[in-house]
Amino acid sequence: MTRAQWRSRLVRDGWLHIVLLVVPVLLLGRLAPLAADWGLALFALGLLALFPSLRSFTAYKHGLIATEQALGGADEDAAWADLRRIRRRGLLVASLPGWLAALGALFGMEPVARLLLVFASLVLFVLYRIPRQLA
Repeated sequence: MTRAQWRSRLVRDGWLHIVLLVVPVLLLGRLAPLAADWGLALFALGLLALFPSLRSFTAYKHGLIATEQALGGADEDAAWADLRRIRRRGLLVASLPGWLAALGALFGMEPVARLLLVFASLVLFVLYRIPRQLA
């Protein structure tokens, strides 16, 4: 595969993860809450879910460095595949606050709290963009 093909695959993966983050929040936000007691607890859990993304982002940075060093070499395809695997795992971890917001819709979480958790996940997604240096 060429670099452009790898980059387009990574961009497509990023958009897919954004859709997988936003759609559950929109769908479950339309339903009536099952219980109204657990909204604040799920919001706090969503805030705590931001911290595991630090470890995933560190792995992603190391993957970026390894991919940049492998550009033009024999193991470039393996480096791109490894970067894609690390990035997908990081995007899944970054999705946790948003998914907890979707779950919180069923348990009485306020819409503003859900919006904050979804925006927190989207901000984390911005960190996982592919830099221009890998073009």
